[in-house]
Amino acid sequence: MLVDGVAKRFGATEALTGLDLEVPAGTICGVLGPNGAGKTTAVRILATLLRPDRGRAFVDGIDVVRDSERARYRLGLAGQFAAVDEKLTGRGNLRMFGKLYHLPGRVAKERADELLGRFHLTDAANRVVSTYSGGMRRRLDLAASLLIAPAVLFLDEPTTGLDPRGRAEVWAAVRDLVQNGTTVVLTTQYLDEADHLADSIAVIDAGRVVATGTPEQLKNKVGAEHIDVVVPTSGDLAEARTALHRATGGEPILYPSTRTASVAVDGEPGALAAIVRELDAVGVHIDNMTLRSPTLDDVFLELTGHSTDETRQEVTA
Repeated sequence: MLVDGVAKRFGATEALTGLDLEVPAGTICGVLGPNGAGKTTAVRILATLLRPDRGRAFVDGIDVVRDSERARYRLGLAGQFAAVDEKLTGRGNLRMFGKLYHLPGRVAKERADELLGRFHLTDAANRVVSTYSGGMRRRLDLAASLLIAPAVLFLDEPTTGLDPRGRAEVWAAVRDLVQNGTTVVLTTQYLDEADHLADSIAVIDAGRVVATGTPEQLKNKVGAEHIDVVVPTSGDLAEARTALHRATGGEPILYPSTRTASVAVDGEPGALAAIVRELDAVGVHIDNMTLRSPTLDDVFLELTGHSTDETRQEVTA
């Protein structure tokens, strides 16, 4: 898959400002970025649902603008919410999608049965989808997107709203797809999801790619180890920030929702002891203190100045 200089504007808003991306066949590429970064717009263009204002995009070697109809038969798309009919059974849903793809009846039936087995839904095939769990619905949605055996599958935040078990079920299904030769482009705001699944990552911010690499390569760009300090109340964070700054000279990041102050220490000897002394000096008790390697969240903060995790509001002042 290849994206070359793709741009898209909606009125005064530039959703994409010249996107460049290349994804090798048979791999998973995680496309990461905060809301408004342009992830969904990029997927909609690649899935032939939007035309770019300029630039070129190819799926399995096919131009998605000049030859959009042929491209549609080489790609699959699963959006943020499962696009299945709750009143039909699992098998009924897949056969319905087979008709929409104009598959012959026998082929649609065979593909439905094959995919129900691949996604571990055979036992539930004749149950109406309204009785399915969230993870089962997402797996059925993935199965529907694979009826025509696409070369490239676009997953736009596929585990939004799922509990940990449902997310694990979808992750397992995605890994199985790649083992069978499918190329997967995954947009997500869950950094652990990208870390677990992606062979490569493209970080998008303000409509363009700001960094690419494997998860480890991106984390190595940040380099420094971090110390996380968890305090009893969010009201303690301001003084904790002061203590961490005095101890290390760095600029701590505060996460009020988890009562955590984090600072890069870059292997500085004695940093832990210095932080403990400064916290004691300002009278701040701690619930926990951890020395850790950098994460993809640290990469985001370094590259974009903000986190993709909407449940945390970082404060740097």
